Amino acid sequence: MKHNIKIAAWNDLREDAALIRNEVFVAEQNVPAELEMDEMDALCVHAVAYDEGGTPVATGRLLPDGHIGRMAVRKTGRGQGIGGAVLQALMAAARQRGDHEVALNAQTHAASFYGSHGFTQEGEEFMEAGIPHIHMRAALD
Repeated sequence: MKHNIKIAAWNDLREDAALIRNEVFVAEQNVPAELEMDEMDALCVHAVAYDEGGTPVATGRLLPDGHIGRMAVRKTGRGQGIGGAVLQALMAAARQRGDHEVALNAQTHAASFYGSHGFTQEGEEFMEAGIPHIHMRAALD
């Protein structure tokens, strides 16, 4: 699937990012809606991937402290490399602003995906929003 990734502030991508996050996290994974959107969104760099028809299919955010979060791909876009492209776009944005590393809390089932993009696991598994996670970190060259 061909896609186009936009990197912008929350005000510019809010509608599309929220649509994806609500579909994936709230509807599919039963994350409480009040936990999904937070005050950090306004401070983050956001990425949204669109398919050829302009439909938003994936999103993620880069926090001011170098953490990547809220990575989500709609069912129609999974397994096609779009999540990896969003992750790489956020890593590039971090590199461009001068960050030397990025970190994230990966859902445990997705740890191998992040590992394939240079992230290494740190610490023990923990629960976040009722879902098992592992902390991961990657150096930026």
